Amino acid sequence: MDIRATLAGTPYGRVPGTGYYRGWGSRSAVAGGTRRGPGNRDAEVVISREREKPTMNALLVKGNTITGWLGRRSIDILRISLGLVFLAFGILKFFPGASPAEALVIRTIDTLTLGVINGQAALLLTAVMECFIGITLVTGKLLRTGLLVLGFSLVGIMSPLVLFSGDLFPGTPTLEAQYVFKDIVLAAAGLVIAAKALAAAPLKRLSV
Repeated sequence: MDIRATLAGTPYGRVPGTGYYRGWGSRSAVAGGTRRGPGNRDAEVVISREREKPTMNALLVKGNTITGWLGRRSIDILRISLGLVFLAFGILKFFPGASPAEALVIRTIDTLTLGVINGQAALLLTAVMECFIGITLVTGKLLRTGLLVLGFSLVGIMSPLVLFSGDLFPGTPTLEAQYVFKDIVLAAAGLVIAAKALAAAPLKRLSV
């Protein structure tokens, strides 16, 4: 379509059957583009905006599609990500000296179990628990059991803040204190995942 010819033969306003709009300049300014002035500039701006509308609408549609996908999948992404974190931490603890939190883990388990579980046994127990949590979160299998173990694990993970506060905060927080602090984010993520899991399949009341 020759838009210049169409504009030349139409009154001011929207041009029927097109996405263009004729501005308030003179006929020759809009159609021929030979004269420059305020009217011609206004017409060009309006026409340019009309041409941008299809592109903007397409971007809005794509944005809404992405938003909808994130709304459906964001918690699943969070679950898998959290599982990978626990799996990585757990695997490291199978190799003595590989985990930066090894000494803190052994000391914490020894204190919580009153010395019943200590040394490498404490480290092995933690490794098994974290790997189990990671696998359940990544695969979604036995998810409720994994979340239950996660709950117990987080109690142990956060307990150094109470048990060893003097050592973790001699003045400024130590590296171990910062290591424990980041677990607050893991705990919050676990709560979000647990809320979705329970909402999808609520617990049934026991019959009396």
